[in-house]
This record gives sequence, C-alpha cells and structure tokens, in this order.
Amino acid sequence: MPGSAILTKAFQGKWALVTGASAGIGEALAIELAAAGANLVLTARRADRLETLARRLGSEHRIQTQVIPADLADPAAPQQLFDATEGQGVAIDILINNAGFGYYGEFVTGDPAWQRTMVDVNCSAVVDLTRLFLPRMIERRRGDIMIVASTAAYQPVAYMATYAATKAFDRMLAEALAEETARFGIRVSALCPGPTESEFGKVAGSPPAADRGRGFQKADEVARRGLEGMVNGKHWVLPSFVNGASVFMQRFVPRRTVTGAAEKMFRPPSVKEALKK
Repeated sequence: MPGSAILTKAFQGKWALVTGASAGIGEALAIELAAAGANLVLTARRADRLETLARRLGSEHRIQTQVIPADLADPAAPQQLFDATEGQGVAIDILINNAGFGYYGEFVTGDPAWQRTMVDVNCSAVVDLTRLFLPRMIERRRGDIMIVASTAAYQPVAYMATYAATKAFDRMLAEALAEETARFGIRVSALCPGPTESEFGKVAGSPPAADRGRGFQKADEVARRGLEGMVNGKHWVLPSFVNGASVFMQRFVPRRTVTGAAEKMFRPPSVKEALKK
C-alpha cells in the first residue's frame, strides 16, 4: 500500500530510526515510514521479529534497512545506536522514540526494579537518544523527532501511576523541544494515543481486554495520524477524536474529579474486594 502523499514528500529517501519496532505502534510506524519511501533502522530486543519485518519492508518498498537489536534499559544502548548509525555515516533524519512499557496495579505492590526500569526506558533513554541525534539534525538544518507519549500524559492515573508520570514527562519534553528547535528547521512532536490494539496490556499486566476491545484504535491508524500530524507541525497529536474530546473537556473539570474518575475506572478487582470489607 503506498504511503500518503504528504508522508512521501517529507520522508522519501531519508533514514529513520524506530525504537520498539518489533510490535504494536512501533511496528506500525515503521510500516508507514517504509510506505513513504524512508530507509529504516529498526531496534528492539527481539531480533527475530526485527529481521522478519526488515526483510518484508525492504522487499515490498525497495528501501534500505538495518537491524540493531538493543535493550534501552541498558544505559549504554543509546550511544551504541548512535555509533552504529551516525558514527558510520548514516544520517538519521527521523528519530522515532517509541520504545516503552507500562505497569498496571497498586504502586506499593509493584516490583520496584520493574518500575525503575520503566522510568529508564520511557524517560532516560528518550532523553539520551534525543540528545545524541538532535545536534546532527541541527547541523543539517532538518529533522523530525517523534516521542510516543499517551493520553495518560494529560492526567494522573491511579494504578498506572509511574507509567502516566513517565508519559507526562515525554509529552512535556517533546513540546518544549518543539519550541527550542523550530528555528533550525526541526519538527518535534508528541504522539499521544489512547487505547490501541497492541501488546501493551499484556506487558503491563492489565486484564486481557486491555489489548483489544471496543474503542481501541488500530495501530496503523495511530501511526499514520501521528506522522501526518508531525509533518504538519503539530507539537502534540491525539490520533483519536474521542480521546481528543475527552482531553479537551478535562480543562473544564476540577483535577480531583478527573483523577477520582480515573481511579474508579482503573481500580483492580483486588482493591474493589478490599473496599467491600
């Protein structure tokens, strides 16, 4: 399927680095970029999935692909990705900071190491990668950076407390950098999807319905709208009309009301049972 004209014009022949490209929104972003004619550097932990995706997209769209398996929980990974691309003469014009994961459950019962790793991947790796690749983009006076956040970035979310906090960080970072770098011809955008058909719920430990259900957007739709919004200069993109309307309405409701509603919505069965006693 050919990419949209606006994406083809923006990305054809350029190199894109996509983190977390082995599944979900990351895979969908890679597919959309390939359809637009962008060459791809794909990274994630699952090398087999990356290799399969790279072969398919390279064959279908006649683009160049490179696979670099990496775990962004490792503080050394961002520098390794930079050295394997810019360090080898591959100019990355499109940086997609997509890798990340969540946790569902009470904060006090969550594994502290797992939650700290979430901060490392969702926040620290994003800062490190952006800080490495952005100076080269500024030198070239061109570049696009997407940071995948979430609708959870717009309010605290009980039982997903650390995850929502990391995504608020990602959104704020993207919006600030968008203002800082616009004069250099750089576009920075936060993609803020709501519930999306992906592996997120399985990894986060939320109920099975959290991976697929009513009102869940398809990952390809999220990816396409996110990329088009970035190309159009949007500092943040809410790819779903419903979620966009919900975020807008929050402006007129007391914060405590919003967070209280979120607590009731995400309250785990164990907490519900405890409250009945």
